[in-house]
Amino acid sequence: MKFYNTAMQAIVFETPGSASVLRLQDIPPPTIQTETEVLVRLRAAGVNPIDVKLRSRGTFYPEKTPHVLGCDGAGIVEAVGAAVQSFQVGDEVFFCNGGLGGLMGTYAEFAVVDERFLAIKPATLSFVEAAAAPLVLITAWESLYDRGRLQAGQKVLIQAGAGGVGHVAIQLASLQGAEVCTTVSCEAKAELVRQLGADLVILYKNTDVVDEVLTWTQGQGVDLAFDTVGGETFYQTVPAVKIYGDLVTILEPDPALGNMKTARMRNLRISLELMLTPMLQGLAEEQEQQAHILQQCAGLCDRNLLKIHVSKTFPLAQAGSAHELLETGSVTGKIVLEIPGD
Repeated sequence: MKFYNTAMQAIVFETPGSASVLRLQDIPPPTIQTETEVLVRLRAAGVNPIDVKLRSRGTFYPEKTPHVLGCDGAGIVEAVGAAVQSFQVGDEVFFCNGGLGGLMGTYAEFAVVDERFLAIKPATLSFVEAAAAPLVLITAWESLYDRGRLQAGQKVLIQAGAGGVGHVAIQLASLQGAEVCTTVSCEAKAELVRQLGADLVILYKNTDVVDEVLTWTQGQGVDLAFDTVGGETFYQTVPAVKIYGDLVTILEPDPALGNMKTARMRNLRISLELMLTPMLQGLAEEQEQQAHILQQCAGLCDRNLLKIHVSKTFPLAQAGSAHELLETGSVTGKIVLEIPGD
């Protein structure tokens, strides 16, 4: 095993602002502090909307500077604590942990993760693809299976199916035996979601989404709608859901943009999904369950039943450019930072 004890490269920022606040800097690397922790030499880090929000507004722990963003990571086990049982040096792993301002994130050469929150990387995925996967896989899995209780034979609407969460949600819904309808902005994205298993694709700029959904469901509405967009889209989705149906959103509904009258009249079950809750609340058991979700998804990937779409990669030093691209709001799939290895 190679030892290091001086510094590592990481993308850091100290005060919130535009993407220009992100800079590459040498900082002390994280070290194993407990017997169950694992040191991972990172090879790639996923870029997520939460990273952009924390960079622009500030982290959950503003007093801890400099900040290193990044929840998603994939890499190789470099060292293990004395009590680690499930991993050994050389294992290829992926995970969602840190990056909220408390624990150091994955925009760096190394990360320390408790073994309970790690999963073995799918053998069929590159480090880049694996780093793109954790947050969106857990979000889609919890939204569809846990919050929405999706069953075989049901019909589901997934808003923004070509996005990071949306493109894996389509696949997870199809694997559950559901019929999938999704919205996209253009024909190129429509082709992608068809390949991923969408049964009905709606170009929302060209047609009325609710009308299309009601036609598809013989006027009933879908059993489950999954909103990955938020804002007005949340309220516009309500009439597309059948009476006594489910609507799951990953954004907080804004009361300034609508009201719940129609949802109440339709007796909808509204669910809020935030996969970061276990990290934010220090819920180790729930975070361990999320790692179990990743391990199940790894099996699906290795059986060629689940694909991760990466639209763009950037070297670690260009994290600011990655953020600027994500902020355009038109990204297909995921953006990933590649981290130099030895």
